[in-house]
Amino acid sequence: MHIAEQTPAQARAESFLTTQWSLVLSAGRGSSESSAHALEELCGSYWFPLYAFVRRQGHSPEDAQDLIQEFFARFLSRGSFALADPERGRFRSFLLTSLKRFLTEEWRRANRQKRGGSQVHVPFSTEDSEGRYETEPPDDLSPDRLYDRRWAEALIERVLGRLRTDYESTGRSAVYLELQQFLWGRQAEVSYATIAAQLGMNEGGVKVAVHRLRQRFRDLLRQEVANTVEQTSEVDDELRHLLSVFGG
Repeated sequence: MHIAEQTPAQARAESFLTTQWSLVLSAGRGSSESSAHALEELCGSYWFPLYAFVRRQGHSPEDAQDLIQEFFARFLSRGSFALADPERGRFRSFLLTSLKRFLTEEWRRANRQKRGGSQVHVPFSTEDSEGRYETEPPDDLSPDRLYDRRWAEALIERVLGRLRTDYESTGRSAVYLELQQFLWGRQAEVSYATIAAQLGMNEGGVKVAVHRLRQRFRDLLRQEVANTVEQTSEVDDELRHLLSVFGG
């Protein structure tokens, strides 16, 4: 999928953004309610790629759930995000690096903790984790490549969710339901003319509506990616990486 280049106006606007990850990092070793909330939201959005990584390494479903729960409990309570790290600019890379360190260094020295015993809030539920993992298509992806793929898919899912909410909030649910097939990686099965008849529009109006939907998708995609990097100047590189994961 082609991602439109930034206009000068977009670049100026982005320079004033405080993204979720930059907000977390700016808190340093201190803490703030806003940065803690931003970190929990990020972790809650992208926990499944970590679960898939751990399962692909050969851990059982029960052990993988224990490991991920304990990892996030420590990650959130210890302020691990504040540690100096050359890859911390991208939340995607920092999170996986932190998990690898946990698995190889900390978990071996930790006492096994029963699931549900932690008093630290972990912003996700593992109840559907194995069900999701079992639906994974057979492939030979390494744990690292699988993590990247599931990260990218989780990000796209968030973008599509926000886009759907946008249309629903303005009473255009039917429009979104009909036009979503023209979005990310999807092959439309019907013509503009058919959709126009279903929506009571003319074909030209449908073409305009699809163009606006795609533009809004691109805008939300940039915003979502921006939330996972420290500097907005890194957004384009992260977008290129995301596209490469899908073979774009």
